[in-house]
Amino acid sequence: MIAAAIEASVFFQLVGILVLASIIGLISVKLKQPLIVAFIMTGLLVGPDALNLVGEQDKETVETLAQFGIALLLFMVGLKLDLGIIKQTGAVALLVGIVQVAVTFLLGFLICMALGLAPVEAGFVGLALAFSSTIIAVKLLSDRRSIDSLYGRIALGILIVQDLLVILATIVIAAITGATEGQDFQNLDYMAVFLKAFMLIAATVLFIRYAAKPITHMLARNTELMVIFCISFAVLVAAISEYLNFSKELGGLIAGIALASTPYNNVIAARLTTLRDFMLLFFFAHLGAHIHLDGILDNLFTALVLSVFVLVLKPVIITVIMAALHFRKRTGLLTGITLSQISEFSLVLAAMGLGAGLLDEEILKLVTLVGLITMALSTYGIVYSGQIYIFLEKHFTYFRRSDKKYREEREQSDLQHQYDVLVFGLGRYGEVMARLFREQGYNVLGVDFDPDVIRKAQHDGIAAVYGDAADPEFAAHLPLQHAKIVVFSFHHYMTGPLITDLRRTLANVLRENGYKGHIAATTHHPEHDKDLPKHGIDVVLDPFEGAAFHATEQMVDILKREA
Repeated sequence: MIAAAIEASVFFQLVGILVLASIIGLISVKLKQPLIVAFIMTGLLVGPDALNLVGEQDKETVETLAQFGIALLLFMVGLKLDLGIIKQTGAVALLVGIVQVAVTFLLGFLICMALGLAPVEAGFVGLALAFSSTIIAVKLLSDRRSIDSLYGRIALGILIVQDLLVILATIVIAAITGATEGQDFQNLDYMAVFLKAFMLIAATVLFIRYAAKPITHMLARNTELMVIFCISFAVLVAAISEYLNFSKELGGLIAGIALASTPYNNVIAARLTTLRDFMLLFFFAHLGAHIHLDGILDNLFTALVLSVFVLVLKPVIITVIMAALHFRKRTGLLTGITLSQISEFSLVLAAMGLGAGLLDEEILKLVTLVGLITMALSTYGIVYSGQIYIFLEKHFTYFRRSDKKYREEREQSDLQHQYDVLVFGLGRYGEVMARLFREQGYNVLGVDFDPDVIRKAQHDGIAAVYGDAADPEFAAHLPLQHAKIVVFSFHHYMTGPLITDLRRTLANVLRENGYKGHIAATTHHPEHDKDLPKHGIDVVLDPFEGAAFHATEQMVDILKREA
């Protein structure tokens, strides 16, 4: 009776999809998996060969919601297309991004051809393998507090380059889609396509130049109205794009780019993220409605081969490219592991290929299966990336330390001098300590993994170098011969199979490299850090207690003067 009620009502079917997504989402959270993996699984389970929550008569409703979700997803990509990130990482992100996509696409294409796929199918799958998930990479980098590290910034720069290439791929597929829907592709009127594209681009440029900032500034006083405007603008441009025989996906991208130049783009993105995720669920439900599970395991061998390629060879490709640019292998490997999955856009491109009649359902199944495997496993790879590097360094000579001068050390002439005090972590507490030591006449060297923080410290007259406290190779090259004290003022923990306290790890590395001076470390939980002296840390600092003590002294002085 319940099954009959669900089958008879679109409302009940949507309720079923949401409840199922919630249950799978809870399981995913327990397994430390990103939400997108839960969405893919939900999509497969609501399909015709599982729970069949999307009946034939209701596919149109789910498809409409899916189209809204994809339009919003690509709107958000365009909205957050921050070319400034590429500027921060220089030509590195641009070069690594382009070369990585090209090499991955070519090797993926050849592997797919060797596995028996047709050239067009191999091209689509190779393209799908080349892109990485922005949602997963940004979420996990933020969780690990590595978003501002050198490898984190390079990874973000590469993702931006990939987003630009996604735009190009979307334009090409959109043109093909328009051709296959209206005429034979061989007889496509390329001049008409060019004129329509020019009109769309010209209208976008004019909107950015004359309308975007005034409109958003006017709406900024009412954030609810701003959200409604942005949603309506995204779907309106998507509809115009489809009317011009391109695609809704391309329209969503263009709408996002049109508003990316406004000062409110981050506010808009923050407001729309939850709605985007909600609507994206229906995209995967729509995909699931077109996937028959009875043959999905027929592609298992091919999917496993391609997944190994993405999980193992893709990071190697990035590591080799970055090594050729004179980066440390650790920096290259961590960047590669961060990008060792296929993208949510890979599924979008495959769905577009299916809609254009260029692919069949089997290829969509294959890309979905590869996405599920790589997104799930790469999550653990990113979380345990530090431990993976340590393992590789121990067992493979390619990853072992070298006396070669790396790109990270260029312009770090400060490493050639001698210092009395080294301060790891130039945040609010560490930066003040470095400045006060310097004012007392001590030679101070600051170490941080945020290039912006390094530049600010150097601008303020503090000698500072880029360095990652989790990198034992860097610590071994520090000028410790004359140092009297080393201060650790940074986030303490690195996640992994075991929670690793970087203070203890770094103290051990310094002692192993012959450092005999004092080591001081900050703590927010003194009761949990009573064993720090056993690891060579002989001074434990509580910033909150110290600040409270100093503030109390100031107020007591005021009271004494008034008495």
